[in-house]
Amino acid sequence: MVKIKEMPYSEKYAMVIDKTKFDESFVFPFVQKHLGDQAVSELKGIIQSGFQPIPQEASFKEKYEVVYGNWIWGVKNIFRFIRTKMGEDGFKKFERADVDALIKKNATPALIPLKIIRLFSPGTAFTMTAKQMGYKFQWLTPFSMPELTRDRAVLDVPRCKILDFPDTEDICLIG
Repeated sequence: MVKIKEMPYSEKYAMVIDKTKFDESFVFPFVQKHLGDQAVSELKGIIQSGFQPIPQEASFKEKYEVVYGNWIWGVKNIFRFIRTKMGEDGFKKFERADVDALIKKNATPALIPLKIIRLFSPGTAFTMTAKQMGYKFQWLTPFSMPELTRDRAVLDVPRCKILDFPDTEDICLIG
């Protein structure tokens, strides 16, 4: 079993906030481009209608649980909205926009040292990336990493936290 540093709830909370902002940064422009301003307003209303307020005096664990639930609510309704308004072909365009947004987000100068390490030691670069991803993945769901080698990382997710919420199967596929 690979030991991964435990992410504090304050950081999990911040990661969900960042993911929500990231989603909004491409979802609303996508909807505006394909469906217009009225559809953006409609989608924002749907999302806001299910958001729970974040208790200011709560612990970071409690805040994390609330924003995580809000993120789930938002994403599952975004998927439903796009699929309903644009059909399966439109949803496939949305999936592509999601992937493109992730590629753009991850194309940062911070990756240059990793690319240099990968040139000289691909296994070391892989291990470093797997450990970093393992750390960052903690905001999403509980898991363990039973195996990590220079060319293989295994994550064991006994029960995905996302699936604890109703109607969330799509999130596991592309979210």
